[in-house]
Amino acid sequence: MGTERTDHATGLTVLRPEDFDRWWDGLVRAFGGVAAAEERELDRSLTEFDRSLAALDGDEIVGTAGAFSFRMTVPGGAGVPAAGVTMVSVAATHRRRGVLTSMMRRQLDDVRALGEPLAVLFASEPAIYGRFGYGAAALQLTAEIDTSRVSLTLPAGTEDVRVRYAEPAGVLDACESVYAALVPGRPGMLARQPGWERVGLLDPESEREGASALRCVVAERDGRVTGYARYRTKLGWGPDGHDGTVKLEDLAALDPATDAALWRFLFGIDLMSTLSLHGRPVDDAWQYLVSDIRRCRPRLRDSGHVRLVDVAAALSARTYQTPLDVVFEVEDAFCPWNAGRVRLTGDPKGASCERTTDAADLALSVRELGAAYLGGVSLLSLARAGRVQELRPGALTEASVAFGSPVPPWLPHGF
Repeated sequence: MGTERTDHATGLTVLRPEDFDRWWDGLVRAFGGVAAAEERELDRSLTEFDRSLAALDGDEIVGTAGAFSFRMTVPGGAGVPAAGVTMVSVAATHRRRGVLTSMMRRQLDDVRALGEPLAVLFASEPAIYGRFGYGAAALQLTAEIDTSRVSLTLPAGTEDVRVRYAEPAGVLDACESVYAALVPGRPGMLARQPGWERVGLLDPESEREGASALRCVVAERDGRVTGYARYRTKLGWGPDGHDGTVKLEDLAALDPATDAALWRFLFGIDLMSTLSLHGRPVDDAWQYLVSDIRRCRPRLRDSGHVRLVDVAAALSARTYQTPLDVVFEVEDAFCPWNAGRVRLTGDPKGASCERTTDAADLALSVRELGAAYLGGVSLLSLARAGRVQELRPGALTEASVAFGSPVPPWLPHGF
């Protein structure tokens, strides 16, 4: 490894392109798997080398961490610069030596220097990142739907939607236009930079688990594409006949009729009796179209974890459902520049947040602010868990209502 931007005290250095393969091999080894060549090359093309770190023991890479430059939608519809933290690993031979802490320290310092008020990540082990100030801010929905016994009630206009097969790569631009139109409407969604559209087409045979190659349908209304679904099928047979599974990879729609038409297609694929979906928004509309939600076996799990790197800038960047004037006493041991009191004033039109010496109304850590930031986690709920303290009567309800979002947050894909 080279010595440019190397911190010899911590053994951290910025990744060079020529060292990518060793760095990536260390990452894959730490996650216990074997990744496909297609995935390696896509990751190589997307990696921001000046934002990628390697922890060294001599010349051996023993830790990895990276970040992508995203814009993430926040309540109110604005796209805010956010560091997408990724590819974090520590070699099993070097656990509990401070490697992860040193990488998180360097990374958050760099994020602050770049002027990004937020960092966001998907946690392979959610217990790890709370100590660095990340709060679980969004949930995702998983379901296994028994399509042989569950039917759909379709909204008006569904019959006006045409669904047709298409090659995934051949309709990529049209699908990206649908996705881009949805980004401002939901907190947590990411404006995709050039190259990121290819993530949805990644299709290594080694990771299909016996399912088909990636397939795609697009939905059209009045001659334009208004939605799409990408999926796989896995044929199976049981004592009673066919028992195949449709594995949904991605679905997006611009209106309720298009959405319903795509779900109807997925429910009706021949020889399939189960529709498996994961990583969907918690308010996915199919839940309100099905005849029996119990036979869909819905489950929730954590999704995006948010870290406010600059508390004042982050809180100023979003809007609030109701008028708000509250003073927070913020605890942030890992990024001490955030610690102390800030006054947040805001409403549905905008907000400002500044340092203050006024008495605090609520006391909490930056982790709780991160959890509540996208409007999907209630400050009241966090207070019931003992993680937010009300110092002025009424301030908790006032802030909790204002921080909410009418649309639950959702991070649409990993990174």
